[in-house]
Amino acid sequence: MQERNDSPITTNNMYEKRIMKALLIYPKFPDTFWSFKHALKFILKKASSPPLGLLTVGAMIPEAWEKKLVDMNVETLNDDHLRWADIVFLSAMSVQKESVKEVIARCKAVRVRIVAGGPLFTTEDELFPDVDHLVLNEAEITLKRFLEDFEQDCAGHLYTTDRWADIRTTPIPLWRLINIKRYATINIQYSRGCPYNCEFCDITLLCGRTPRTKDKDQVIRELESIYARGFRGGVFFVDDNFIGNKKKLKEEILPAVAGWMERKKHPFSFETQASIELSDHEDLMQLMVRAGFDTVFVGIETPNEQSLAECSKLQNRNRDLLGSIRKIQQAGLEVQGGFIVGFDNDPVTIFDTQIRFIQKSGVVTAMVGLLNALPRTQLYNRLEKERRLVKETSGDNTDFSINFIPKMNYDILIDGYKKILSTLYSPRHYYERVRTFLREYIPPQKKMFHFRFNHLAAFFMSVIVLGIIGKERFHYWGLLFWTVFKRPRLFPQAVTLAIYGFHFRRIFEKHLHGTAC
Repeated sequence: MQERNDSPITTNNMYEKRIMKALLIYPKFPDTFWSFKHALKFILKKASSPPLGLLTVGAMIPEAWEKKLVDMNVETLNDDHLRWADIVFLSAMSVQKESVKEVIARCKAVRVRIVAGGPLFTTEDELFPDVDHLVLNEAEITLKRFLEDFEQDCAGHLYTTDRWADIRTTPIPLWRLINIKRYATINIQYSRGCPYNCEFCDITLLCGRTPRTKDKDQVIRELESIYARGFRGGVFFVDDNFIGNKKKLKEEILPAVAGWMERKKHPFSFETQASIELSDHEDLMQLMVRAGFDTVFVGIETPNEQSLAECSKLQNRNRDLLGSIRKIQQAGLEVQGGFIVGFDNDPVTIFDTQIRFIQKSGVVTAMVGLLNALPRTQLYNRLEKERRLVKETSGDNTDFSINFIPKMNYDILIDGYKKILSTLYSPRHYYERVRTFLREYIPPQKKMFHFRFNHLAAFFMSVIVLGIIGKERFHYWGLLFWTVFKRPRLFPQAVTLAIYGFHFRRIFEKHLHGTAC
């Protein structure tokens, strides 16, 4: 891949004569399954999590530069912000595409230079010809080169690399650029990369198949940096597959984190992403729980073996998926699950099969999406060869859009998908699934719950919105009374899941009443 572009954009040496003003912009997320927009109102937060990538980039930009960050999910981007800036740094994911286009247009209108990177631009850079500098792949490599050229007044248009960064060199995110208390959770990253190579996934494209890790001291310093900003609550390890290097986790990282958490009186709870074979390692799950982990997202995808083979989800094949989920839940980790319909090998019975499986599993937060081909993935390349691609993906696989011609009749696929969502997130089925989870889940003996004002606010708001106004009020009160008598330790979790259900129903009702093509 190209390392630098040979056609520099000259700047007439204007940047060498004064301190640069860098504006970092994080575009707006649409209202999606993972935005938790309708749930965040209950806990008086503005956004689910801050832009970890941009905050890390902020720490890589020269210390002498003036820096501001505008996260459009918590505040409005004003023209005064753009007029203040000498240069804008923009990062985004695919689902933020529409907001990105708006930001670029506004930057061009005031003639401020744009530097763009992150997953969206790395996989779809050709869609953004108005960006002045595309700094793609991993910033530890390409941003450094851009900044060197920029300081020499010879910055090019395109910076890419085919190498992977040593993330032990990655700086601590520049938390001072945000108001950390506006967010429900804070992000941290321990590793990049995933050893698996699922056909539909872009993780190996963006981060490689060999997991690269930080050392234990680096992880502890990052936790200390969050603690020092006064944050207490949920911390999300955004690793592509947290258990990619099990040996290092067991011997170094988790014991260090557990010791730090004990010394600090358990200020955080952790969640992450992992593959299903976590269930095969009882000692690893115990260490995770001891270190403070209580939630893990698992890509389950489908109980249909032929579809798992089709998409090369080898780690999920030939195993009792329900049993694996149950093992993780009973170890003290709530499983959140990703599911997909629309595979070539999906039979017309897949919709009922998915519903039965998810209900039995007790996976409350079940994101069921339509298969879409992300740019440059193996799936995308295959469908392109088969001439089945029809348009760009929206980046939101729950908005009823599909960007290729499916093998299943399109109307049957969409109607079946509607059936899954309208069933899973109907109050009766959703609250039934919550009870299944609470019955199966075995919380750790010393599960910590730090009461805060926003918990009280969330409970009283849930009483009004769900228990008095909501159409789910019968199910809401039934769950709370059942929990008080059967699983009283899990009462806060029951309230939280009831609030999540409200958000999920709002999302899917919006899509059900305005289906995209």
